[in-house]
Amino acid sequence: MVTKKTYVAFLRGINVGGNHKVPMGELRHALEELDFSNVLTILNSGNILFDANNKVSENKISEHLLKVFGFPIPVMIWEYALIAELLQKNPFHNREASKDTRWYVSFLKKNVSNPVPLPWSTDDKSFEIISKKGKAIFSVLDLSKTSTLKGMDNLEVFYGKEMTTRNWNTIVRIANKEGVGP
Repeated sequence: MVTKKTYVAFLRGINVGGNHKVPMGELRHALEELDFSNVLTILNSGNILFDANNKVSENKISEHLLKVFGFPIPVMIWEYALIAELLQKNPFHNREASKDTRWYVSFLKKNVSNPVPLPWSTDDKSFEIISKKGKAIFSVLDLSKTSTLKGMDNLEVFYGKEMTTRNWNTIVRIANKEGVGP
């Protein structure tokens, strides 16, 4: 018996700085062409919720999006239940939020071991990798100590470029299924 599951697709590198523009309506339609249902986009940065009856292939989705949009779009798929679990366990629960604090989750394509002991921080303490759970890395950026995201470059140095990062507020919206609609 085939059971329908809900998934989250994270697309890397679309609608950033006016490059690789992907309208959300066209993206939803492209995923519906793959027989996914209840397709919902979250924000304009490549976060999609959808239901599927069969195992979902990141490569199949990437190949289809290349045909539709004409440029490669890396895709990472997570089961929705795992995203909801991240929200429930909230790795930032003991962190103080402020107007200068940004909490991030980076999703790895492949699970890699930790190259540095965690927690880890930059010398100026502006960027900290607080923990890693499977293919998810949790980090904090303190804009009161820096005005740049250079600390995020450390993630690629440590874990490679096959990842995509989302603000924790985006994860909350995904877990709560707060999409932008059709």
